[in-house]
Amino acid sequence: MDYIYTGLIIIFFLLTISTLIVGVSNDAVNFLNSALGSRAASFRIIMLIAAAGILVGAISSSGMMEVARKGLFHPDKFMFNEVMLIFFAVMVTNILLLDFFNTFGMPTSTTVSLVFGILGSAVSMSVIKIINSDAPFSSIGNYINSDKVLAIITGILLSVVLAFAIGAFVQWITRIIYTFRYERKMKYSGGIFGGLSLVAILYFLLIKGLKDSALVSPEQFQQIDSNTGWILLISFLVFTVILQ
Repeated sequence: MDYIYTGLIIIFFLLTISTLIVGVSNDAVNFLNSALGSRAASFRIIMLIAAAGILVGAISSSGMMEVARKGLFHPDKFMFNEVMLIFFAVMVTNILLLDFFNTFGMPTSTTVSLVFGILGSAVSMSVIKIINSDAPFSSIGNYINSDKVLAIITGILLSVVLAFAIGAFVQWITRIIYTFRYERKMKYSGGIFGGLSLVAILYFLLIKGLKDSALVSPEQFQQIDSNTGWILLISFLVFTVILQ
């Protein structure tokens, strides 16, 4: 039996490499298509900026996947081999799903596919255990953390709705400002618009992303959090001057 688990660990390692390849490829399509399609910069500059962003994101990651992994189901209700099968199914499904979407050029979310992959695998294993034990299906709540699942699904759906609504509003305002005679308007307000955009990115990706990051200590984050207003104001002025 030990050889089986050793083999599974080796397979997990190989699947992890495949997951990284298809996952990063999917994210590259999602995030780089706008920059490459609009030719905002040369291919080399875009890739350098993307690489720097990946590095900063990996360092300042707040462990969101740990929340999904530990919160969707109750591991203490499963045997070790059942947990191994759950995550094995998650990795295989994730690779096939992301590769399918990448092949046909359709955007998808690696986070959503991973979260729902874990949920689906855990539910399937729970159903198998319920059937084998002749327990009622209502006992599935003993295996699945329904409160956490509902919170995560609601957060995902709300984020999509809010992103669509806010994005549409910003696009509407932008088109009102820059639709006519944009060359003259861009000269005076382009730097301000770019400064606001970069400050928004700085706030959500760096300041909020550092909350549970190992990159800074709690005391350092407290200093950053208490001076967020000044940081954003100075950043806005600097970005506006650079982009003007």
